[in-house]
Amino acid sequence: MAADPDPSTRTELAELLARGATDELADRFASRLRFGTSGLRAPMGAGPARMNRLVVRQLATGLGRWLGHGATVVVGRDARHRSEAFAEDTAGVLAALGCHPQVLPGPLPTPVLAFAVRHLGADAGVMVTASHNPAGDNGYKVYLADGAQPVPPTDAELVAAMDDAAGAEVPPVAPDDARIVRLDDSVVEAYLQHALGVLGPDGPRDLEIAYTPLHGVGGALTLRLLAAAGFPAPTVVASQMQPDPEFPTVAYPNPEEPGALDLVLAAAATAGSDLVLAHDPDADRLGVAARRGDEWVALDGNQIAALLADHLLGRTSGPDRLVVRTLVSSSLVDRIAEAHGVHHAETLTGFKWVVRVGMAHPEWRWILGFEEALGYAVDGYVRDKDGLTAALVMAELAAGLRAEGRTVWDRLDDLATLYGHHRTGAVSVRFTGPGAARQAPTRLEALRASPPATLGGLAVTGVDDLAAGGPLPPADVVVWHLEGGARVAVRPSGTEPKLKGYVEVVAADERTATASLDAVVADLRALLAGATGTGR
Repeated sequence: MAADPDPSTRTELAELLARGATDELADRFASRLRFGTSGLRAPMGAGPARMNRLVVRQLATGLGRWLGHGATVVVGRDARHRSEAFAEDTAGVLAALGCHPQVLPGPLPTPVLAFAVRHLGADAGVMVTASHNPAGDNGYKVYLADGAQPVPPTDAELVAAMDDAAGAEVPPVAPDDARIVRLDDSVVEAYLQHALGVLGPDGPRDLEIAYTPLHGVGGALTLRLLAAAGFPAPTVVASQMQPDPEFPTVAYPNPEEPGALDLVLAAAATAGSDLVLAHDPDADRLGVAARRGDEWVALDGNQIAALLADHLLGRTSGPDRLVVRTLVSSSLVDRIAEAHGVHHAETLTGFKWVVRVGMAHPEWRWILGFEEALGYAVDGYVRDKDGLTAALVMAELAAGLRAEGRTVWDRLDDLATLYGHHRTGAVSVRFTGPGAARQAPTRLEALRASPPATLGGLAVTGVDDLAAGGPLPPADVVVWHLEGGARVAVRPSGTEPKLKGYVEVVAADERTATASLDAVVADLRALLAGATGTGR
C-alpha cells in the first residue's frame, strides 16, 4: 500500500483489510502476474496478482533495467479502462531509467504496435491491452527488437528482471518530460500503406460487407483500409463502432463468443450483405460470417484459415512458401500446403511461436500463420496476429468468389471434397473465485494421472505429453490420439483462468464427421467439467 501510486487501489486494499477478507487477500498476494501465451492479462485491482499502476511500474522497471540505458521502446495502448494511465506510467518509468520511450498517438490496434517496433528500429515495444478479455481486465504485451514476443529462455530472463524490480522505487517522470517522444500519425500511415500490400493486384472488389469492431479500436483503420483497397463502404453497427471500455452490447467482446456477433448479423441480414467481418477490441483477431442457405452462420477459426491458405497459395507460386499452424489448430491447412508443394509447420500455441518458424527460415516466403482462436498473420513483416490485414484478404477472396457466383461456403465444400471433411470443436471450462488461476493446471495434472480410455466411442490409441518436450519445446499440453485419426489436445489458457480442449476428426463424408465430432466433444466436456467451473 505504501508503494502504490494509485489512491483507488490503496483504498481497495484498506477495505479488504478492514473486512478481514483473508481469502481474497491471499489470492491477490499468493503470486505475481506471469507471461502466458500472449503476454499477461488479469483483472484490474490491487495486489501483485492483479493489473494496477504499481504492477505496471514494476513491469516497466524490470523491462528498462533488462534492456539497459539508452534503449528505445515504443509504447502503445488500447481503449480499455486505465490503459492510458498504464501506458503513461510505462513511458515515465522507462524515461526515468534512461531509456527513450516513443508513445503511439492514442488508442490503436495491437498490430500497429507490432509493426512500429520494426518500422522504427526500436529495441522493444509494449502494448497495454487485454485483447478480447472481459471489461474488467487489462494486460501487458512485450515485443523485442525483432518485432516478436519473447520465448524461452529470454522470457524467463525478462520475468526475473521484473520480479527483481518489485521492491524498487523508480519515480515516474512528468508526462511532458522531453525524454518521452510523442509520435505523430506518420507511423499509423506507414502501417496502413504496408497493410495494403497484402492484396493481390487487380482483384475483384465488388462485395457488400457488414462490419463491427465490437467497441474496440479497429473501426476507423478498418474503414480506411477497405476504402483505400477499393471495396464499397461497409454496413456498420453504429452502436459498436466507437471504442467503449464497458463493451455495453456484448457479454464478452470476443467474436468467438455466443451472441457477440448478433448485432452485426442482424445488420447484414437487413442490408443484404455478402460477408460479415468482426474484430476483437484490439483488432488482432478476425471473426467472419456468411449466409448459408437462409441463415447467417459464423465460420470457425480453422475454416477461416483454410480459406485464407487456399486463396493465398492459389495466387502465389513457388516451393519456398511457408504455412504455419499451432498444434491445436486444424491439419486441413497441412493438406492444402502439401497439395501446393510448400513448407508447413506445427508450433506450440501462441503467435510468439508461430512467427519463429519464419524467423528461423528467412529463405522461405511467409504465406500464412494461424491459430484456431481467430488469429491470422498473412504478412511476415508484422510478427503477430493481425486482424486488419486478415480482413483485407478475406474480403478479397470473398469478392473473387462472388464474381464467380459462389460463396465461402461453396469453397469450403470444395476443400472438403479434395481433402476430406475436417471437423473441429472446442470445449472451455472457466474457473472463478479465489485460486482460479491455479485450478486449470491442477485439473490437467489429474487428467495426466488418469487419462480417458475412450472419447466419443473412439479408443485412445496414444498420448503425447508435451511437458517432457520433444520435437516442440516443453509445454503444459496433453494430446490424446484416437482411433480413426481423431485428435484431442488439452491445455490451460495462458492468459485466462480456463482449461481448454480442442478436437479434430476427419471423415470421408460430412455426416460421419459431424456425428463423431459431437460425440467426442460431449465426452470431453463432461471430462473437463469434472473440475469446478463453467464449461461450454
